[in-house]
Amino acid sequence: MEGNEKLNHKRMSEKIISIQEAVAKIPDGAHIALGGFTTQRHPMAFVYEMIRNKKRDLHLYGPSPGGDFDILIGAGCVKRIEHAYEADEAFNTIGSRLRKAIEKNEIEWEDYSNFGMVLRFTAGAMGLPFLPTRTMFGSDMLTKEGFDRSIRIKDNRLASKKFHVMECPFTGEKILLLPAINVDYCILHAQKVGTDGTVRIYGQNYADIQQALSARKIIVTCEEIVEEDELRVNPEQNQIPFFRVDYIVQVPYGAHPYSCFRYYDYDPEQISLYHKKARSDEGFKEYLDEFVYGVKNHQEYLEKIGGEKKIKKLIADPELGYVANLKRRL
Repeated sequence: MEGNEKLNHKRMSEKIISIQEAVAKIPDGAHIALGGFTTQRHPMAFVYEMIRNKKRDLHLYGPSPGGDFDILIGAGCVKRIEHAYEADEAFNTIGSRLRKAIEKNEIEWEDYSNFGMVLRFTAGAMGLPFLPTRTMFGSDMLTKEGFDRSIRIKDNRLASKKFHVMECPFTGEKILLLPAINVDYCILHAQKVGTDGTVRIYGQNYADIQQALSARKIIVTCEEIVEEDELRVNPEQNQIPFFRVDYIVQVPYGAHPYSCFRYYDYDPEQISLYHKKARSDEGFKEYLDEFVYGVKNHQEYLEKIGGEKKIKKLIADPELGYVANLKRRL
């Protein structure tokens, strides 16, 4: 199920590489954004490969990440995060590894509102240094900064401060300025990508487009690589143009245990197992040893979680885009 060797298209683009080659392009200390939203469409095959390769000191950005952030933090890959919240919706109110890392002062972190993070990515995507807003007024998010001045000075990729409040020159009202985000890499998981890099995401795209366009380089893992001509039909359904995408990796079921609309639903059993294990240091180590370090690649991971029998249960209804009778609460 994994592998560019199974592609059927007529022409191989230089952008199409293996997941191992793609992960090797991420240096330690990189500032990265990961696509998806809580239980939806995270690039998990890429995340697991980064853990196997022992990436370190990553700076993660995301408006609404889920277990992708949590498992990277627990595996010791992350130095710093900027986000709104991190959770897998009904499965856990906050990631256990994130909570423990913050309690033990093992990572640096700074929080914004969900809309605040989207605005920051949007500013970066538009090539602007900031965007004005009223979000976050009245909250404690404006009373504390997560990063002190010494941290900001050491890394010029960080904003010089968390926010700035000014008087609007037109109305005289207070307005909040939020700094742009421009990451080194954005990694997304999409349903279809053209051979040259045109990206088509079905269903909600959340902040994936803003995150991608705020990045210096874009890596897209996907369910299918198709001829560009196929994506020229209904071009309004394409979200990211080919010339902005740097690398493409075909990795079917690459978002598991999370969903990929129209292709497969999320896996309640696997997500529940992760959160049960992640509550303790011993349990988390057991999960990594079995499902990340204990397999060589994504194909072996899929076999480990139940193989074809499990995948068949998660295949989405072609009309609904998800599994109607899936037991979502265990």
